[in-house]
Amino acid sequence: MEKFRWAYIGSGNIAKSTARSITKGDHCITAVYSRNYEKAKDFAQKYKAEAFKSFNELLESGNFDGVYVATPHTSHLEYAVKTMQSGIPVLCEKPVGTSTYEVDLMIKASKENGVYFCEAMWTWFSDMAKGVKKWIDEKRIGEIKSVHIDYMFPGLMMSKDSRVLTPETAGGALLDVGIYPITYCYNLFGEPETVKCTGTIKNGIDVEETVTLGYDRFECVLEMSLARLKEGCKITGTKGEINIPMFHMARLATLKADGKKERLTGKTDYLTEFTRAAEEIRAGKTESDYIPHRATRDCMKIMDECRKQMGLVYPFEK
Repeated sequence: MEKFRWAYIGSGNIAKSTARSITKGDHCITAVYSRNYEKAKDFAQKYKAEAFKSFNELLESGNFDGVYVATPHTSHLEYAVKTMQSGIPVLCEKPVGTSTYEVDLMIKASKENGVYFCEAMWTWFSDMAKGVKKWIDEKRIGEIKSVHIDYMFPGLMMSKDSRVLTPETAGGALLDVGIYPITYCYNLFGEPETVKCTGTIKNGIDVEETVTLGYDRFECVLEMSLARLKEGCKITGTKGEINIPMFHMARLATLKADGKKERLTGKTDYLTEFTRAAEEIRAGKTESDYIPHRATRDCMKIMDECRKQMGLVYPFEK
């Protein structure tokens, strides 16, 4: 089978990371657009792709099978919707937008134009996360009693002009790192009955927060931060527990129950994500089996509620 041809929108860090991974497999990059044409040219040259000075010119070229949007999430809506209106499939970096309103517009564009639209959340394209979910569904640790997930990294040490620390680009802990534990919990247990959030806002962004998702008989306590370094997921049941040290990019998960220990090993990588998205696009799907539209919308709705409870409003929303 011929390699799947991707057009890249954006040439920053995440674009570079995914490109290094996917070009080791049955993928190639044939077109690149970035607001900084010189950076786009440098990126394109490395992968023998064509750099475009305008987004419209890239869309009109047609020398690709799908578009990958890897810009700051405040610009995802514009690029994703316009691409889908041109009848072109879209794999869009997480989070796909900054609010449920934006997600709804993207899902609408997907349905109206009959084209694929999916959030690029590599965690749930991986067999590792699916394996943990299978343990839960099979009640290997019995009934769930509690869940605690941490995802923290010292983002405050980044350059002050980083998009992660900039209110104008919807920076902060919630959308950049909080989406991982929220999505993980959602995919395991579904939409929560209650959402509680407390957090700290400094210089227009949320530095850290604790989000508690309430279910019928247990709670998921999710802690996210740009001020510390910590990651892990512990799920406790009536018969045992599951631990995933690096849950968002898991290579190991352990299950302890009935005096026995079981290990699940594998990988979470960009190549698997892009390969499975490409397979779905070639199959004519308009949404992913791995990350359905509803999952993307429900998780954004949770983050909307968290922002509401914290009083977090981005400058472009005022």
